[in-house]
Amino acid sequence: MTATSAAADAPARTLVRTGGPKEDSSWLEHVLGWTLVVVVAMFVTQVGWF
Repeated sequence: MTATSAAADAPARTLVRTGGPKEDSSWLEHVLGWTLVVVVAMFVTQVGWF
């Protein structure tokens, strides 16, 4: 990787954000994400899909 390609990638990395309240709340995002996975799995199991 050259210096110019690293400089070109820098603005793209700063734009990637989750839109949450803070960037340091990754544990909250993980908990909410896994909760959503479990709820969807329970719904699919009850409905009888798959």
